[in-house]
Amino acid sequence: MTLDGYMAGCKGELDWHFPFWTDEMAAYASRQLRAMDTILVGRLTYEKMAAYWPFAARTDFSEMMNNYEKIVFSTSLKKAAWQHSRVMAKNIGEEIARLKQTPGRDMIIYGSASIVQAFLPMNIIDEFQVWLHPVAIGQGIPLFKNSSELLKLKLLKTKTLCSGVLLLYYAPGDGLAQPGIVL
Repeated sequence: MTLDGYMAGCKGELDWHFPFWTDEMAAYASRQLRAMDTILVGRLTYEKMAAYWPFAARTDFSEMMNNYEKIVFSTSLKKAAWQHSRVMAKNIGEEIARLKQTPGRDMIIYGSASIVQAFLPMNIIDEFQVWLHPVAIGQGIPLFKNSSELLKLKLLKTKTLCSGVLLLYYAPGDGLAQPGIVL
C-alpha cells in the first residue's frame, strides 16, 4: 500500500512497488505464504496471476502459488483454468465461514481490493498485514473504499524492512486475532 492509501495504480499497476523489492521482501513473502494453504483473489488479480505464475521460473514461491488452492470471487468468470483454482460467486460469507472451520493453515488475500471491501462488512478478515511503501501515487485503487462504518483496528506489531517498507500487523476491532484470513 502507498502512503496515500492505494494498493495499486488506477489500472492495477504496481510499478511504484517494484523499486522497493529486495531479497529481504522475497524471503518474507515466502515465509508468509508458507503459513497459508489457500489464496483468495478477485477476477482481475486472478487473471494477472494466472497469466504469470504457471510460466514463472521454478522457485519455492512459484511452487506454492501454483500448487495452493486458489478461490476466485467473481460473478463474470465461469471457469478458472489455473491449476487448483475454483470460482465462487454465491454465498461468499457462508463459504468462507465454512472454510475457516476446516483443518488446515490460514488463507491469504492477494491484491483484490474488491474482495477486501466485500469481506469488511462480513467481519471475516482476521488480520491485516499491510506493506506500507514510502511513496505516494496520487490516485489509484484504494484499500479501503466507501466504507459506511468506522473500521477500528488494533496494532499488533510492526517491522521495518531495509527498503523502507513498513510491515504493519493489525487485528480488527478488539485486537484478538484468530487463525483464518490474512490480508
